[in-house]
Amino acid sequence: MTPLEKIQSMRMPFAELKGVTFTEADQDRVVAKMVVRPDLCTLRNTIHGGAVMAFADSVGAAATVLNLPEDAKGTTTLESKTNFIGGAKEGTTVIATATPVHRGRRTQVWQTRLETEDGKLVAVVTQTQLVL
Repeated sequence: MTPLEKIQSMRMPFAELKGVTFTEADQDRVVAKMVVRPDLCTLRNTIHGGAVMAFADSVGAAATVLNLPEDAKGTTTLESKTNFIGGAKEGTTVIATATPVHRGRRTQVWQTRLETEDGKLVAVVTQTQLVL
């Protein structure tokens, strides 16, 4: 099973609810996309900050799963920091790309860049995942 097939086979109910689709995956990079729907927006039909954070969290967690040690039972987010740079309007597809900052035995740190399809930066999220 390829890394992308592994991620696609995982049951991630909240990612599914948000409409997250994983498009690329290996141990050093995971990419997913999400269309900004009306129910993911705040004022002026712009993506809600919580939707941005939740999207990045799903992608970072999936990347962590691909890098878990053999004896690990799973992962959970310990900390997440979001720098909001710009917005994304309803109907826009946002692409999240997670890359590793640190992959240790007990924790992993991932940085996820969220951009629109035309390359406009929406946010940069850095999260720490605990290896269970």
